[in-house]
Amino acid sequence: MRTIIALGTTLWVAALTTSCGSDPVGPQEITQLPRDLEVAEVELIAADNAFGLKLFRQIQAETADGNIFVSPLSVAMALGMTYNGAAGSTLSAMQETLELQGLTLEQVNRSYRSLIDLLAGLDPSVEFILANSIWYRQGFPVEQSFLDVNREYFDAEVAALDFASPGAATTINDWVAEKTNGRIDEIVDSPIDPILVMFLINAIYFKGDWTYQFDRDLTRDAPFFLESGSEKLVPTMAYGEPVEVGYYKDSEIEAVDLPYGGKAYSMTIMLPVGEGNVGALVESLDGARWAQVVGGMAVLEAEVRMPKFTLEYELELNDALKALGMEVAFDQGAADFSKIYPGPERLFISKVKHKTFVDVNEEGTEAAAVTSVEVGLTSAPPVISVDRPFVFVIRERLSSTILFMGLITDPAGAA
Repeated sequence: MRTIIALGTTLWVAALTTSCGSDPVGPQEITQLPRDLEVAEVELIAADNAFGLKLFRQIQAETADGNIFVSPLSVAMALGMTYNGAAGSTLSAMQETLELQGLTLEQVNRSYRSLIDLLAGLDPSVEFILANSIWYRQGFPVEQSFLDVNREYFDAEVAALDFASPGAATTINDWVAEKTNGRIDEIVDSPIDPILVMFLINAIYFKGDWTYQFDRDLTRDAPFFLESGSEKLVPTMAYGEPVEVGYYKDSEIEAVDLPYGGKAYSMTIMLPVGEGNVGALVESLDGARWAQVVGGMAVLEAEVRMPKFTLEYELELNDALKALGMEVAFDQGAADFSKIYPGPERLFISKVKHKTFVDVNEEGTEAAAVTSVEVGLTSAPPVISVDRPFVFVIRERLSSTILFMGLITDPAGAA
């Protein structure tokens, strides 16, 4: 099930000849990471981005129409914890799906640990929370080594719960609400299905003010042109004066990059050129294409007008992950998670749930994501006019980590 609520506007960016851009809100500009990335870290970020982009393409292909908002990093981390429990063909399938070929399990784990540490507090003017947890049925004999490795490398909180207790789901959901500042308050259904023995959960929360904030007094209704050819009037934000943005354009994609705080984080908005279709844009968006867009950004003084919207999104990722090669992990008769539990019964992934929230307004952006892996037991410049459907990405620019991705096809209503 997906619930989508959106309020939107037309967005356009007009290049101006003046160079009188408004001053940033105040944070000191961040121009480099506090340390160089190790080779394995660079490879893991590239793998996560490649996985996230192909997952986004798959979701868009399955979602014939409508808005989308996901966190590739959240899904990758939740599955990364689960990956530590896989063996045999299940391990191989997850490795291929997650684009982790060429990286040892030790390299994956150590790189996630250092990435968690790196992103925490990178920009003091941006609030960023990344948290992991594992909840397992009280009395279930989980391999201690599996719990220990996720504690050490994913900083996972681990707890045994009486899943039959009426308050078990509430305990987990309270953790989720705390880590997302209340923006997502439920990921586990109550009562908990008796077949389930474990939940592996990732939560991400992001709140950043724009480096250059929009003028609330200038927000006006403006047309947004839908894929159908019709248009809607939606609230539109504007600066009212030129500001510094990143800009890229080729024959197929036009993109603008709007920074947050000290400019370590930004929102990259991409839309098709001319009569191009946003679906085709998404289809073309692989790792190489993404690198071309962000690597080709040039600084431009421009006025910007863009959609103001709020979006809540929910979906199960089972079908998408199966389509990407992880089918065996969901197979009750073939899944191999013997590194979690080596007993006579088999563990399998019962469900991967994903919930997100994003609010884009004049001050900045607030976004949250939660991914839950449920484990079951068998038998047990000129002008950019963003006035049509577009893709947007919230990213950490210096390490190239993609945090969130979205597709807005109708910013004015639910789909």
